Amino acid sequence: MKKILMAILVMAAISVTAQDHNMKGKRGDMKDLSPEQIATLQTKKMTLALDLNESQQAKIKTILTKDATARKEKMAERKANKEDGKKVLTADEKYAMQNERLDHQIARKAEMKSILNTDQYEKWVKMDSRKKMRGHGKDKGEKKGKRSSKE
Repeated sequence: MKKILMAILVMAAISVTAQDHNMKGKRGDMKDLSPEQIATLQTKKMTLALDLNESQQAKIKTILTKDATARKEKMAERKANKEDGKKVLTADEKYAMQNERLDHQIARKAEMKSILNTDQYEKWVKMDSRKKMRGHGKDKGEKKGKRSSKE
């Protein structure tokens, strides 16, 4: 009886670990869409969250379309570099990329501040910071299954 029970437990454990963990996340679904479609969806989400009016929606959609187009181009460029075998970036390239990204974030924040009213802007800042914090827990050693120090 013990052997049968042990065999069932082993089979259950194997079936759990053999499941596909490479499921598409939310970003995986977005990569098949055009920049205009992505911008439309993001604008609608922001409209629901921030209660945007028509003129705000139009301005934000323009900004998001530009961003989505630039993001697609950069993804294609990175993919081409990866296929060419270029994997390691030099320190100057890393610096330039981070500097460009931060400049873009500063410009985006200024644009949003000019489009949104005070309450909407504060809500957007909170939403934006939450979005940036997603996934950062894994970087700090907070892995799933790690036991707490209390035990």
